[in-house]
Amino acid sequence: MKKLFIVLLFIPNFLFGQIELDKQLNPFKTSFPIVGNNAVASVYYDTNDFDVVKKSAYLFVQDIVRVTGKKADIISSRNQSKKNIIIIGTIGKNRLIDELIAKKKINVDSINGQWEKFIVQIVLHPFPRIKQALVIAGSDKRGTAYGTFTLSETIGVSPWYWWADVPIQKSKTLYLATNKYISKSPSVKYRGIFLNDEDWGLHPWAAKNMDTELGDIGPKTYEKVFELLLRLKANMVAPAMHECTKAFYSVPGNMEMAENYGLIVTTSHCEPLLYNNASEWDKKTQGDWNYETNRAEIVKTLDKRVGQAHENDNIYTIALRGMHDEGMVGGTDDEKLKVLDVAVKDQRSILSKNINKPLTDIPQIFVPYKEVLSIYEKGLKLPDDITIVWPDDNYGYIKKLSNSEEQKRSGESGVYYHISYLGWPNDYLWLNTTPPALMYAEMQKAYSLGATRYWLLNVGDIKPGEMGVQLFLDMAWDMDQFNFENINKYQVNQLVSIFGDNYKNDIEKILERYYFNGFTRKPEFMTWDWRWNSLFQYEKVRDTEFSFINYSEAENRLNDYNTIATKAEFIYNNLPAEKKTSFFELVYYPVKAASLYNHEMLTGQKNRWYAKQGRAMTNALANEVKLYHDSLAMITAQYNNLLNGKWKGMMVAPGFLPKVQLSPTKQIDLPAISEKEIFVEGQTTDSLKNLSLPQFNKNLNDIHYFEVYNKGTIPFEWTATPSESWIKLDKYKGRTVQQDRILVSVDWSKTNLDELSKGEIIISDGKITRKIAVMVLNTQTQLIQDLSTLYLENNGVISICPTQYIRKTENKDITFQAIEGLGYTKSALQLGSAKYDSGENSFVEYDFYANKTREITVYTYMLPLFAKDKSHSTRYGIQLDNQETAIIQNDVKEYSNEWAVNVLRNSTRNKTKLMIDKPGKHTLKLYCIDPGMIIQKIIIDFGGLKDSYLGPEPL
Repeated sequence: MKKLFIVLLFIPNFLFGQIELDKQLNPFKTSFPIVGNNAVASVYYDTNDFDVVKKSAYLFVQDIVRVTGKKADIISSRNQSKKNIIIIGTIGKNRLIDELIAKKKINVDSINGQWEKFIVQIVLHPFPRIKQALVIAGSDKRGTAYGTFTLSETIGVSPWYWWADVPIQKSKTLYLATNKYISKSPSVKYRGIFLNDEDWGLHPWAAKNMDTELGDIGPKTYEKVFELLLRLKANMVAPAMHECTKAFYSVPGNMEMAENYGLIVTTSHCEPLLYNNASEWDKKTQGDWNYETNRAEIVKTLDKRVGQAHENDNIYTIALRGMHDEGMVGGTDDEKLKVLDVAVKDQRSILSKNINKPLTDIPQIFVPYKEVLSIYEKGLKLPDDITIVWPDDNYGYIKKLSNSEEQKRSGESGVYYHISYLGWPNDYLWLNTTPPALMYAEMQKAYSLGATRYWLLNVGDIKPGEMGVQLFLDMAWDMDQFNFENINKYQVNQLVSIFGDNYKNDIEKILERYYFNGFTRKPEFMTWDWRWNSLFQYEKVRDTEFSFINYSEAENRLNDYNTIATKAEFIYNNLPAEKKTSFFELVYYPVKAASLYNHEMLTGQKNRWYAKQGRAMTNALANEVKLYHDSLAMITAQYNNLLNGKWKGMMVAPGFLPKVQLSPTKQIDLPAISEKEIFVEGQTTDSLKNLSLPQFNKNLNDIHYFEVYNKGTIPFEWTATPSESWIKLDKYKGRTVQQDRILVSVDWSKTNLDELSKGEIIISDGKITRKIAVMVLNTQTQLIQDLSTLYLENNGVISICPTQYIRKTENKDITFQAIEGLGYTKSALQLGSAKYDSGENSFVEYDFYANKTREITVYTYMLPLFAKDKSHSTRYGIQLDNQETAIIQNDVKEYSNEWAVNVLRNSTRNKTKLMIDKPGKHTLKLYCIDPGMIIQKIIIDFGGLKDSYLGPEPL
């Protein structure tokens, strides 16, 4: 342990001032000795205060022990105190705090009567015989708890010390240097998480390790969840509710534990008035869950639940859906609207009957989830005091937000968001790959349109979504500390504060590429893809569209994963023992596991492709698939066995449930001969005539390749001879057992200026000769005077990062916002803020060069966003020079096949045909029409675009 004074811990910017520890015991600075050289301050709480305050005080004392090894006395009378005292309490509930207020030794005007605020202040000589008091005063019970746990974090105890095994920052002594600070009001009133889809992680883990006597999720599990939430300054939880889990209110101790921790219980969109029909409703004794035919039984059941739970802090879901997450039963949407209207009135009557408060003082939410949104938009007359909680589409894109009239409602609005989901078109329950920039863009949009009452995050099993949980709740606590410029640094800074500044660059690179690859396609989605068939219909296919043929796309993805997995492994191997477990959970496992699964799936895809060609390498790739699969199983088992099995049962990787499933592979029989064949980069047919490498461009100094491969078991020798001196190979001959790759480049000093140069490579094994055409374009032409401001065609394509525009024109409301860390080019362009209604006369421009008259196709890759409300759309405009503007939109129907493709790819690719009327310089304009749309990539296709997933990278 350190001799004296711990290093200052990173503190979020939600504070006026800063809590910090005196690192050098400055005699000219007021420092409070929490733990001095010879004494430990006493901790006082009032026995009349709330249960959560007592709980917080005891946990704070434990935190002091964790940091210093020394225990503070907990007292309930100042006469028991030593000369230094820490007073933890709620205004109006703590006698010593109230006395200090009365004597004007502390001023709480800035927090008194406010929601969940607190002050931390050092008071000299507060009472007789007491030298100093450190006062943590809360405006209410949770405000007190938040202040206490803010101090815990300051002294070196992370909110994730238990759930992510973040090591405690040890110190022999603790001196607080801050004289006073005051917390801000939370940005969002109700902030919390939804434990969901717990069947394969949280539930088996809890049953075997926590609530073992229940064999289920129970109060021991929830105690750890509730402590985490308080430390993260959350105030509500939606309990686990799948059929495998006993309903929260049916388990003795759950409700009481929530009360002890001061947590508000809310429920999911399909649990009316705290009732979980998935595990509680008995069809045999109660009949169908059908409001039209069984209304009385449903009303009686809901009434019983409210009667049981109404004395606790709850937020009541006003809802009517089918069993569990099924759609509402009934006829047409108009018929369902009538039934839902009756159900809302009935549920409000139940609340009035059981709770002695005006309905306007009882927190209630309505979540227009899935089919309920269309019913709501039919004209449901929802009482004004009910909070509308707008859901995303389960994939991170909010479906609707409050329009100008809805923003006037007294109940205001909120958001239900996902970083984990079980359902069609594909689940993602394993790893958290939601980019921070996407979460911020959507939540900032919601916040700007008034969704500040209620934020709920579907977190699955909590693990391994820790970083996403932290970010979401930190935004909910203080949205103002975030912006598009710092959002990608936030998690980096948090990890660096744990694992050390010397790893900052590597951690930054790891997170950047981990989120990029997870955004382009989540690891869980690598098992299959959608394709257009010959009938212009979507069909499900085994292979993804990541191409091994074009743009080195699949290989670049795998190399990218290899790079960051290697960096993560290096950090893990070099960390001290006490930090390894936390790094394994937070960084190493997600990165390495994502890499292994991508390798397994794409190597399987490559194996099936090689089998069609009869390559000798085919069977070796099948063996590699098994190795990747087994390696994933190994590190997953390592996760579950960390800390002597603390997390046993928590982690399950794809391909292991309900049974072990490897990526399908093929084995082929190889003849005992040598049979040479070649493959050329970009080759899309089996024909070996007219083989040609992609064109070389001097501005890119690019490298292309061809492969010599064997179709038998006997090696052969070959030679490769260029026809021109400017054609360079990295090898000119070889002996091939299975296959060799030959890299081709150009010596530009030997090419002619201002013309297209042609040559060829002749490959021979003494029996068969193949020729590969090579073409180079030296673009130092007088027709193009300024290459720095022109996009140039390369192999028939121009690929553009949308934030790299040449010029922009913005009206008084519109600002074009670059969003780093988001999109197919790592930098997306937001066409104005969604809080505005018009993007009129706002556009960006891209200048490019075309060498002849022709038709071109412009592909714009947009995030699959929804219109912000029913009166708006998702429109933007594309214009070539001064031609007519083409209006593009993405108003696809949720749960259509087109929507499914879009969300799995995090993109909707829109196609626009335009006409180049003459050679020379041209300008493509991108117009804002419905503000808030986000463009992530632009491709101008002159006829050379090849099949791939992402298309060519911008140059």
